[in-house]
Amino acid sequence: MTNSPPFDVLLKAINVNLDSVNPKQVESFTNALTSAYHERRTIGVVGAGRSGLVAKAFAMRLMHLGFNVFVIGETITPAIGKDDVLLAISGSGDTALTVSSAQVAKHVGAKVISITSFPGSSLAELSDIVLIVPGRIQRAETDDYFSRQLLGIHEPLAPLGTLFELSTSILMDSIVVELMKSLKIGEKDMRNRHSTIH
Repeated sequence: MTNSPPFDVLLKAINVNLDSVNPKQVESFTNALTSAYHERRTIGVVGAGRSGLVAKAFAMRLMHLGFNVFVIGETITPAIGKDDVLLAISGSGDTALTVSSAQVAKHVGAKVISITSFPGSSLAELSDIVLIVPGRIQRAETDDYFSRQLLGIHEPLAPLGTLFELSTSILMDSIVVELMKSLKIGEKDMRNRHSTIH
């Protein structure tokens, strides 16, 4: 008898993770995005490292849906203001770049919604809405993503290092499906906003 392939273990862990996500938190998260859509609020999306990649992928889908969305840190990102939305993703909830973005957003009166593994983290405490996604079992040695890169401190590429990002990515795609239904936006509409320059 052969051992199960590594992806079986990973898929089972992701299922366990997503089963433990609170449906009420998902509903609050989705409702906040729906309100931002109808009110034409600016949505800024931020994350560092792999969390940043998940954030960018979700921002792209929001753009396809017709949201007024930007990635924080890009040269064309506009100012975020009162009643706009900052969506912040950080497994640890203490990544310096993400937390400082949330602090600025709160200062100008924007709503902060976040995704993290730690409900007691700095990011969660700054947030109006928190979506807890398990997966990050420990925090990094330093909270500053860029400092970790410069110092050569890399988190492991094992399942425990990527479980948060993988689970969050799948959850975000499922939320896109819910937004499509609630906003009555079809794939044809999204295709019309898809990049034609590659």
